Amino acid sequence: MNPFAYLNKLDERRLGLVMVVPALVLMAIVAAYPVLKAIWLSLHRYNVKVPDDYAFIGLENYTRILSSETWWTAVMTTLSFGVLSVGFEFALGLVMALVMNKGLGSATGLVRVAVLVPWATITIVTALAWKWIFTPTFTFDLVNRITGLFAEESCMLCGHWTSIFAMVFADMWKTAPFIALLLLAGLQSIDQEMYEAADVDGASTMTKFLKITLPSLRPAILVALLFRSLDAMRMFDLAYVMTQGANDTATVSMVAYDFLIKRLDMGVGSAMSVLVFLMVLIVAFIFVKVLGAAPEGTDPKPSRRERKLAASQPLTVEMAH
Repeated sequence: MNPFAYLNKLDERRLGLVMVVPALVLMAIVAAYPVLKAIWLSLHRYNVKVPDDYAFIGLENYTRILSSETWWTAVMTTLSFGVLSVGFEFALGLVMALVMNKGLGSATGLVRVAVLVPWATITIVTALAWKWIFTPTFTFDLVNRITGLFAEESCMLCGHWTSIFAMVFADMWKTAPFIALLLLAGLQSIDQEMYEAADVDGASTMTKFLKITLPSLRPAILVALLFRSLDAMRMFDLAYVMTQGANDTATVSMVAYDFLIKRLDMGVGSAMSVLVFLMVLIVAFIFVKVLGAAPEGTDPKPSRRERKLAASQPLTVEMAH
């Protein structure tokens, strides 16, 4: 007897649910348990250094965090870094993707492989390299003398905004190629007949870009911006190596690390981790709602209520006379 014979009796929707159950169970074990554990610890006063002082205190840890100036400074630093880095990376990645999509002759394959090198570089290595470049040493002085971009006694990592821009530049160098490759895949999936029809109608290059390229790239843009924004909201290693949180450049992940690992305050640290998790969820929700909508000119996906109403309508067949 075939043990999977019952699957043939299920409709497509129920069959899909049955097939994803093992993956959902695995995700629940790997992801859901740590999240629930962090939420539970965040409701307690618990410091590993004082194990006897363990008590349920409700939302007291959250109140303490949300009334802390250090936390809100870290939030603003994280948001500033996220907006600047993702914005610049998307603009640069889009330009790189458009150039590579046009073709570079025999060098096309080599260029596509070369742009992966910064993204493949470990973030710690990237952060150390750019930290040395931006530190007032012989290398920085040499670059400054050649370019003349900075004052003679300038120090990129000695101020708040200059440090943020230094981190943004380092992050842009590393991850813009990643966005470029995602957008390049989207560009290559666009039907060229749409461009040919636009040429027949006399559309300009900018019109084709705004009316064809960008709308067709919406799924790729959603994936690229979503992935990079979530990474930016959780950014830790780049800031930790380049600034160590000096000049108010600590991110929310660094502040949570300070409480969890250095101070061993599991209650406050877990509450901060939960707040970071909520920030990531909010960002993901906004991107999916804004960029996940159906492009203009396409039929939006029917809601569950509309599908039920359609299924309940009697089928009618018009007979030809």
